[in-house]
Amino acid sequence: MDDLLLERILGAVELIPPGRVASYGDIARVTGTSPRLVGRVMSTWGADVPWWRVVNATGDHPVRPAERWLAHWREEGIAVKASGRGCRITAHRVDLEDLHRQWEAHIARIVEDDPGRA
Repeated sequence: MDDLLLERILGAVELIPPGRVASYGDIARVTGTSPRLVGRVMSTWGADVPWWRVVNATGDHPVRPAERWLAHWREEGIAVKASGRGCRITAHRVDLEDLHRQWEAHIARIVEDDPGRA
């Protein structure tokens, strides 16, 4: 897996603020990849970023058992929907325009620090 691609995806996840979530599709649109690739990166390399803030398109969290992410959500104030599988994504979705701006600045810094990575 290309290091810059990993940084693009994991960097976007790191920019999701506490109390907010983004779907795999949201991260894919911000980073110019696909939701499946985002899922693959998260399942393989996502342990060191706030993985609990990434959900599917309906706000459900794919990680089971739920206890793995529930404590993080309680701490951050993300309300769990009645099904217990996730949140109402419309209530907790990150501001995608702001996330994209922050992500572009993040990537620009990486390329500025190491122009060979562009």
